[in-house]
Amino acid sequence: MLHKKTALLRAAAPVAVLALALTACGGNKKSATATDDAPKTEKGSSAPAETSELKPGQGGTGKFKEENGTITYEVAAQKVHVGTEAETKKLVSDPKRAKGLVAATAWVKYTNKGGGVVKESPDVADESEIYADGQRGGLLIGAAEDGPGCEDTIDIENWKAGQSHTICQTYMIPKGAKSVEVHWAGEGQSGSPLIWKFNNAG
Repeated sequence: MLHKKTALLRAAAPVAVLALALTACGGNKKSATATDDAPKTEKGSSAPAETSELKPGQGGTGKFKEENGTITYEVAAQKVHVGTEAETKKLVSDPKRAKGLVAATAWVKYTNKGGGVVKESPDVADESEIYADGQRGGLLIGAAEDGPGCEDTIDIENWKAGQSHTICQTYMIPKGAKSVEVHWAGEGQSGSPLIWKFNNAG
């Protein structure tokens, strides 16, 4: 899975250089590392026609297959912070690739509602994506795992039913986007993804 590949990359990255995988806005997830062979996902090249919209902080439920079993999660996008161009340039190894883009970070709370214990390094957050004005942004790996209130999945172990963790994701989106959304869909699930809208996120 994407998380397992990038966890080691994050651990090896210098603190000041966090841009390990910058993808083109609106395209499929693709690593921009030296090997350039990270898994791709077909989901999300454009906003889904059917949606399940929630208010910021409101929880929705879905199932996700972790390595040791299928877990039922309650998922709630808490907030989104959209950075400035100056802040974004400090996050990427090649500022030219970030021209016209800013980094948007989503804080998403996940609660294990049952199905088993997640032994280590959950992958549930890999299904969280950020959209801007209807188009999916580009995933920026390693930029938010140690942000205020964010937990690094590498440190999460023995996640039992009833326990919650807040995991952050950072995406690159066009500067000046008017509508920012967080999308989450359980792996292999049919039906609508969960969507939270954050207008004028900051």
